Amino acid sequence: MFEHRTSPLLPLARFCRRQLAFAAYAGVIILTSLGIGTVGYHVFEGRNWLDSMYSAAMILTGMGPAMELKNDSAKIFVTIYAIFSAVVFLSATALLFTPLFHRLMHTLHLDVDETGQNGSVTTGGPRHQR
Repeated sequence: MFEHRTSPLLPLARFCRRQLAFAAYAGVIILTSLGIGTVGYHVFEGRNWLDSMYSAAMILTGMGPAMELKNDSAKIFVTIYAIFSAVVFLSATALLFTPLFHRLMHTLHLDVDETGQNGSVTTGGPRHQR
């Protein structure tokens, strides 16, 4: 999916398309997680859909519970959902920034050729020569 370190730097337009695709993947993960939380609050706590979505969004963003929970099954669900949300947040953040970090690392491995243009690739120092 990503170019090898010996490949030239991806053109900006293709990089932007890649970044948008990764942002869309992260968005799908976030929206799916929000849906899971909304259904969970609706089923276990008996809240209406809007309050369920609000409570799920508050947990998913790390703000904490928005309303007091009335029954034990809802408390168990929210505990599991909070742990799940932490993992989802970290995973979505990593997914969102992966193309950017890859481009940064790839840029740092490029050399400037004799004409002063970026694009020739570092082939390695003395430790890579045979």
